[in-house]
Amino acid sequence: MNDTALQLRTVVVEREFPYPAEKLWRALTQPHLIEAWLMKSDFQPRAGHHFKFSADWGSVDCEVMEIELHKTLSYTWAAHGLESVVTWTLDPTPGGTQLRMEQAGFRTDQEQAYQGAKMGWKRFFDTLDGVLAKESA
Repeated sequence: MNDTALQLRTVVVEREFPYPAEKLWRALTQPHLIEAWLMKSDFQPRAGHHFKFSADWGSVDCEVMEIELHKTLSYTWAAHGLESVVTWTLDPTPGGTQLRMEQAGFRTDQEQAYQGAKMGWKRFFDTLDGVLAKESA
């Protein structure tokens, strides 16, 4: 293993939502809902699908790596020199669903991107909570 691999960092954000996994899954996989809490995209829930997230600051190139209905979604996330992988995990709980987002692959020389992701994903989770509250079951 080379030195760079040992120095990669990961951002993890977890939250329990009072909704079933199916509802969170829709928010993670339907483009009009993704746009409401994250960014515009041409996402399709199928392994190997290449898509983009777009925002006023630019875009993110992605490819769906893994998809397991209502359980796991993983895709590459490439933007501004960052080559990372975002993995969503949904676990049912007595009160709803535990949602875990892990973005792995930040090099130690990508401190701005790492700190931005730590803050940004927390804000996205807050926005997601608001979108879910408005969505019909």
